[in-house]
Amino acid sequence: MPQDLLNHRAFARVFAPGKLTFGFIAPLEAYPDTPGPTLRDHERLARRVDQAGFSALWLRDVPFYDPSFGDVGQVLDPMVYAGFLAAATEHIAIGTAGLVLPLRDPLIIAKQAASVDQLLGGRFLLGLASGDRPAEYPAFGADFHNRAERFREAFQVIRHTLGTAWPTLPTTYYGQLTGQLDLVPKPAAQRLPQLAIGFAGQSLEWLHTQADAVISHLAEPADTARLVSQWHALGEGEPYRPFGYGTFFDLDKNPDLPLQRGRVLRAGRKALIELWQRQQDQGVAHVALNFKPLSRPAEAVIDELAEYVLPCFPSHL
Repeated sequence: MPQDLLNHRAFARVFAPGKLTFGFIAPLEAYPDTPGPTLRDHERLARRVDQAGFSALWLRDVPFYDPSFGDVGQVLDPMVYAGFLAAATEHIAIGTAGLVLPLRDPLIIAKQAASVDQLLGGRFLLGLASGDRPAEYPAFGADFHNRAERFREAFQVIRHTLGTAWPTLPTTYYGQLTGQLDLVPKPAAQRLPQLAIGFAGQSLEWLHTQADAVISHLAEPADTARLVSQWHALGEGEPYRPFGYGTFFDLDKNPDLPLQRGRVLRAGRKALIELWQRQQDQGVAHVALNFKPLSRPAEAVIDELAEYVLPCFPSHL
């Protein structure tokens, strides 16, 4: 991995060469038949996964309820919620998965990200996405069709602003940094990890040179193996750049249930352990589990994962 991230509190907890970890996509709640959760006991469950030793808790960026998508994530704004979780947790990495970069001002994101990272004591991972809900773009007066170009530019604005004192940077889609202003605060560590959530309309080559890691969407296991192989082939002889995925998830109460085909990763714990051990060998670094389709209470699933699965895939710090 990049040398300045080797000992980064959040990045090194989640990512290490040859190892797989897993975390959760908020909310920590099953809500298979509704677009949004109740958020009942959300603080207590966040403390539970933190104390159990899971690696990361990821927060989605869903500003509106769009009935055609039918899911509003954790409802709360991710950066506000990350600030709340800074006081509710001690060890777990908190990441965004991901902020819809073309719909947000990159300087405001930089300010918010550094502020949250300071509150978390360096436990923040800044995951950025290009957005996949066309209906949101007119509400922000944004062009859905140029989001890939704006993502690239805003990604660089954030990196330059957080990592450079008195930055100078001209932009096409955003403002002009002329060296007369310095953003405060800066991140807690030397720099803040910037992850791509999904491919954000970019090539694998661009992502491999610019993003510190990629968290994609789950494909069929064979497709995942092929994609991970392509990703790591781009970096032969270069610093390690992790590749992981997020997925809808349902842990069956039968520990012997085989993997079920479909858009939800559904199986008993034995099949999941076998799958993740195989994917670890293939180079998958992290799996983020989305509890929306759970058929069991979230707390029971967390407890089973903590007892049987987490010991096989421990967090690194």
